[in-house]
Amino acid sequence: MRATVIHAPHDIRVEEVPDAAIRRPEDAVVRVLRACICGSDLWAYRGEAARQPGQRIGHEFLGVVEETGSAVSGLRAGDLVVAPFMWSDGTCAYCSEGLYTSCAHGGFWGAVGHDGGQGEAVRVPHADGTLVKLPAEAVSDDHLLTGLLALSDVMGTGHHAALGAGVRAGSTVAVVGDGAVGLCGVLAAKRLGAERIIALGRHTVRTDIAKLFGATDVVAARGDEAVAAVRELTGGQGAHSVIEAVGTEQSMRTAVNITRDGGAIGYVGVPHGSGTGLDLGVMFDRNITLRGGVAPVRAYIPELLVDVLSGAIDPAPVFDRAVSLDEVPDGYRAMDDRSALKVLITP
Repeated sequence: MRATVIHAPHDIRVEEVPDAAIRRPEDAVVRVLRACICGSDLWAYRGEAARQPGQRIGHEFLGVVEETGSAVSGLRAGDLVVAPFMWSDGTCAYCSEGLYTSCAHGGFWGAVGHDGGQGEAVRVPHADGTLVKLPAEAVSDDHLLTGLLALSDVMGTGHHAALGAGVRAGSTVAVVGDGAVGLCGVLAAKRLGAERIIALGRHTVRTDIAKLFGATDVVAARGDEAVAAVRELTGGQGAHSVIEAVGTEQSMRTAVNITRDGGAIGYVGVPHGSGTGLDLGVMFDRNITLRGGVAPVRAYIPELLVDVLSGAIDPAPVFDRAVSLDEVPDGYRAMDDRSALKVLITP
């Protein structure tokens, strides 16, 4: 089968690799119908996250079950399914608490020796605990299928940030980051009843999506200028809830400085760079809460799925370019130079 592999920074290729196949009784093989490139994939692409030459890549996909192992009881061939960005057994102590990303037997797509999501098929360990069935009729609706793909990562991660930030009905929310996760954070905040949502971003195409998703204000600035603008919009107090979806020292510093005293930051930006941007003394004095981390999206898929199917939320607009599997290297280049927000892959 064909799959995307990374050989070195800026060296993404689509190559023939061994077919996905059942190895353990708990496995399933899923034929990929939709996949995508994540902003976090760019850290490996740029050489800022280590990968072995020839390692698979990609962690967001949905597709059709082709085969199941003998121990799989909740799925069968022909089921349409979506996979969260990590696999999990669904039964360990962490999974029972909803923290699927800490599963004792879990793992990440594209890890050494495992299939990545950007290929023709994927072997799914612990299929019963990992995969979520979708309505079979969704396969004939391209727009819906694209929206459902967002449940594999960005929509659930945006929701995780909103929960960490304590978004509630009537609150004021600020979102740092205009990537796909930040935009889904806007959508999640709107879904949770935020009254005012301030999106920080300097790219009109992206902030237009933020407005579509529910942003009431846009701040097209960074650093101190952004802090001053958010403070002015909020009468000098800052936002009750801040979603941090970038992961740099500057973005975290901005998040702290635009949070209202007694407020909370939900952080989901993958940390990178030399610093954290956190001053615990400031956070202590102002009673600012920090919650977040790797989003256990498997816990959120069932409730978010209901709203995507009903049309209450539609995350599909975050995908602004589509490529075939053979064109995936072009998709990486487009996201790296910011000419694309999030690239959809149709193998």
